Amino acid sequence: MATGGMEIGLLGDPTRRAIFEYLARHPSSVGELADRLPITRQAVSQHLQVLKDGGLVVATAEGTRRIYRLNADGVDALRVYLQRIWDDALTSFHKAADQEVP
Repeated sequence: MATGGMEIGLLGDPTRRAIFEYLARHPSSVGELADRLPITRQAVSQHLQVLKDGGLVVATAEGTRRIYRLNADGVDALRVYLQRIWDDALTSFHKAADQEVP
């Protein structure tokens, strides 16, 4: 699984972000995603592979199709990473604000 910073980079591409956001609501096959996005099935497959390699998506076989859904462990690692960045930013902000008080 990728580290937090790597996961952030995985979502830097607008198409991957759209796929990620759609899968958060609707586990889907490549064909279902391609029907909803302005890209080919091959492009959807390539984006899904990147997300899968990064630990954010998993696939399960259902008959002849593979259904993609978010990987709870990968999403949780991303959430923890973002929370740590947010906490660090707030701490720095509070320190800077306290130094400016006469």
